[in-house]
This record gives sequence, C-alpha cells and structure tokens, in this order.
Amino acid sequence: MTSVPIFLATLRDIHEGLAWVMVVGNGLAGVWALAAHRTDALRGRALWWFTALVQVIIAVQVTLGVGLVAGQDIEPPQFHLFYGFVALITVGIVYSYRQSLRPHRHLLYGFAGLFLMGLSIRAMIVA
Repeated sequence: MTSVPIFLATLRDIHEGLAWVMVVGNGLAGVWALAAHRTDALRGRALWWFTALVQVIIAVQVTLGVGLVAGQDIEPPQFHLFYGFVALITVGIVYSYRQSLRPHRHLLYGFAGLFLMGLSIRAMIVA
C-alpha cells in the first residue's frame, strides 16, 4: 500500500522537474531559432533536434499531468490544465505550418519557443 503513494509522489516530482526543463528548454530553443534567422552559422540539424526534444517534453508533461489527476484524484487549478493543453495544441499548430512558412521557419519556431516558455511559466504560477 505504501508503494503506490511513493510512486505518485515520484511522478509529481518528475512533473515538477520537467516543468523547469520545459521553461528553460523552450526558451533556449526559441532564442536559438531567432538567432539562426539572422546568422547562418547557427542553423543546422542540432537546432531542430533540440527543438523537437523540448517540444516532445511538452507531450510528456501533459501525459504525466493527466496521470497525476487520474491517479491521485486531485483537482489542479483549471488554468493550469488550460495552459498545458494550449502548449500541446501550439506544438501541433506550429508543426502544421512548418511547410507553408518554410522561408520563415526560424522565426516561426523562435517565437513559438518563446510562447511555449511563457505558457509553461504561467502554468507553474497558477499551480
């Protein structure tokens, strides 16, 4: 019986720790992409791999949050859930526009990274 609460406490700790990874990671990815818009030397596969990684972390965060709500039967603030799902939807929208905005993709992902960082900060503040 004690193993379940320990697991859930660990899940909550992971969720809280990954929140900071989301904030810092998306901020760095956004700044990197905006700088790459101006400087060709900053462009490359590493930028896109890093951006993909921090955006996948958003999906992991939402999944962990849903697991916490379902598993612990807690009621988080509604806007915390809202910001989390808006972040996940934002990733999908940005991905869907990547081809049509190809000449401006660094700007698209740069501003999206900063927007996702802001959503992550807001989600942490209201929680």
